[in-house]
Amino acid sequence: QLQLVESGGGLVQPGGSLRLSCAASGFNLDYYGIGWFRQAPGAEREAVSCISSSGDTTKYTDSVKGRFTTFRDNAKKTVYLQMNSLKPEDTAVYYCVTDCDPLAAWGQGTQVIVSS
Repeated sequence: QLQLVESGGGLVQPGGSLRLSCAASGFNLDYYGIGWFRQAPGAEREAVSCISSSGDTTKYTDSVKGRFTTFRDNAKKTVYLQMNSLKPEDTAVYYCVTDCDPLAAWGQGTQVIVSS
């Protein structure tokens, strides 16, 4: 059964960095674009980024441009979200999804807390 597993979250201070990973189980990740979404407590889920299946094209929401980078290593069947200059408002549970589609397969998410 198709499954995505997110990892790499944690507690960091403002200005710090984290790298999130999205790995596939039961399917070939190379065939899919992968999106990152996040949901903060009490807030609606929002799109963060999207990367094409080849890795040639990326998109970002305005609030993370210049700070976040998504990239992939298809040989390792993993998609990454590098998060730099983290802000408290980045605190959320982060999810990866196939086809950058929030209605597609979801993992359990990985929690990111940015706090001093």
